[in-house]
Amino acid sequence: MTKAQITSVLVVQTAFAGDVILTLPLIQVVKKEYPDAVVDIVVIPKCAELLANHPSINKVILYDKHGSESGLRRFIGKVQEIRKRKYDFALVPHRSLRSALLVKLAGIPKRIGFMKSAGKLFYTSRIPYDGSVHEINRNCSLLKGMGIDPSLKEYPQLFPTFHDQKKVGHFLSEHGIQHVNNLIGVAPGTVWKTKQWLTERYIELVKKLTSHGYPVVLIGGKEDVELCESIRNEGMSRSISSAAGKLTFLQSAELLRRCRILISNDSAPMHLAVAMRTPVVAIFGATIPEFGFAPYGELDVVLETKGLTCRPCSVHGGHRCPVKTFDCMTQISADVVYEEVLKLLSKKIQSG
Repeated sequence: MTKAQITSVLVVQTAFAGDVILTLPLIQVVKKEYPDAVVDIVVIPKCAELLANHPSINKVILYDKHGSESGLRRFIGKVQEIRKRKYDFALVPHRSLRSALLVKLAGIPKRIGFMKSAGKLFYTSRIPYDGSVHEINRNCSLLKGMGIDPSLKEYPQLFPTFHDQKKVGHFLSEHGIQHVNNLIGVAPGTVWKTKQWLTERYIELVKKLTSHGYPVVLIGGKEDVELCESIRNEGMSRSISSAAGKLTFLQSAELLRRCRILISNDSAPMHLAVAMRTPVVAIFGATIPEFGFAPYGELDVVLETKGLTCRPCSVHGGHRCPVKTFDCMTQISADVVYEEVLKLLSKKIQSG
């Protein structure tokens, strides 16, 4: 197909928010190469708000695969909905059998996915899954199936609205944060407990930050409210505020844009910060950056305990340490994290 013949492309990414953010560079490059083509994406409902206002995306198609659209009958309904749109290409970074079957049954003639996909037989072009590179680069390698060279570095982009900016401005004003020059974001939560640095270490760290003149804002979803409130209360400083559960994805992204640095576990806020070009100090426990999900920015730092024979203990993390020591996290002190924050602040000043 020539560029003129490619009029529509569908991207399927029905995983979590972080995965959707890491798929955005793929979409952005497609739109740059085919500016007149319609580029749509299939995501779960929870992730749709992330993609609002994105100029590279024409339509966000919701697929509630674990909720209202679970089951075979609803799956067939989704297939029929997509079939009506008559896409030329499908790009499927998600490696599930269901995602591959979706684009096959929808009759999309050119279907590109990974050789490692459970549904690889349903693809017309299968791209090697390179486990040694970042997930952004890995996803962009699918572009080879469209004849696009994905060699240039592409950052994910998010687009908070003016309303989002006002909401964040109101939040900061309400909490007495008039100047954000030294504001530090801290995202202490995660779905997987073995990826979460110790609560008492976060408390120690925020005390150290606020005592040295750095106001702290705690960031997270509704599921992180209790954790963030405990850190805020134990931190015993008016310079600590919590936005957990109070902001949408894009509002959290806007808040991160105003932070000097984000300190985070290996979790979605880390990728939000990258999209907003806020440097990250990421604390890795059960997982390792070599999996390809480390922060992507030039100044970003990963802190981890190397040399442990038990690490990594899983691809995604777990709910408890399998060897019952949790050495991967207990050996990372608040002092070490604080020193890295100071170094990163200095580097950011030097880089402008």
